[in-house]
This record gives sequence, structure tokens and C-alpha cells, in this order.
Amino acid sequence: MTVKRLGAAELHAGADELAGLLTDTVDGGASIGFLAPLGHAAALAWWRERADEVAAGRHAVWTAHVDGRLLGTVALAFPDKPNSRHRAELVKLMVHRDGRGQGVGRTLLAAAETAAAAAGITLLHLDTETGSPAESLYLSAGWTRIGAIPDYAAAPSGELRPTTIFYKRLGALADGS
Repeated sequence: MTVKRLGAAELHAGADELAGLLTDTVDGGASIGFLAPLGHAAALAWWRERADEVAAGRHAVWTAHVDGRLLGTVALAFPDKPNSRHRAELVKLMVHRDGRGQGVGRTLLAAAETAAAAAGITLLHLDTETGSPAESLYLSAGWTRIGAIPDYAAAPSGELRPTTIFYKRLGALADGS
């Protein structure tokens, strides 16, 4: 598996393939902010907007390829407030249905955590659909569950679902020094 951090130009160039991943993820029932069916044009536009955010330094995006095929992605969103530059939000961990259960999500999660710590980020946070397979991934990777918010977001089907909030300390704070 090859994991790569994308610059804005690479994200623009790969937006069509990334849009395919996004539509597959939503069609597979993952609650990542979109309702089904998600059209390719809407997914493509969403990725192009992320390229602008990468160029502005507000996002970092990684992809995972197996045998040259895109099977997953993850991003970090960086706050723009001076009092929150020590933290980032882990967003849009997506794994193609063909790549699930092969360690793609875990590998992407580790890559984002490692890069965040190297950049001086000491705290990560995220939310994920309560009861989803992602919840187990985060728990097994050392994330701390804070709690759940009922009816937080609509699943791709439109049904309101709860979300679970997690955080993870990185670097010096994580090891107690």
C-alpha cells in the first residue's frame, strides 16, 4: 500500500478519481456528510473545493493506493483561530468498499496522526456515526470517546443518526512529558 500526501495541484489532477471514491463511500452507506445518491459532478465539485483549502493551508489530504488503485483517503482540517493552532480535526476518512477490511483505514489514520504530530499538532478530534465500523477503528487506535450526540446528522439514506465524538492527544502531551 502506498500512502501519499497530496498538494493542491495533485488533488486537482486526481479529483475525478477521488470523486469516484466519494460516491462509492456514500453509496456504501458511510455517513460522511452527504445524502445518497451522490452524483459524480457534485462529488467532483466537492473535491475541487478541498484543493483550494489545501492550497490555502487549511487542509491536508492523504490517499492510499493498492496496486495503483485509489482505495482510501483522509484529511486534517486546521483551525484558523490563533488559540487553536495546536489542534486539528480528522475528517473524511474514506475507504472504497473493495478495500475495506484490508487495513487501508488504519494505515491512513496512522499517516495523518504521524504527520500531525510532526507538524506540532498536539490534539486531534473527530466525529463519526455512532455504531459505525469507524467507531471500532478509532477505539482500537487509542482514541478517547467523549460521548454521543443524538440525531446529529442524516445518514446517506436521510435517517437522522447519532454521532460519537473522539479525541487523541499526540506528542509530548500523549506521553505525559
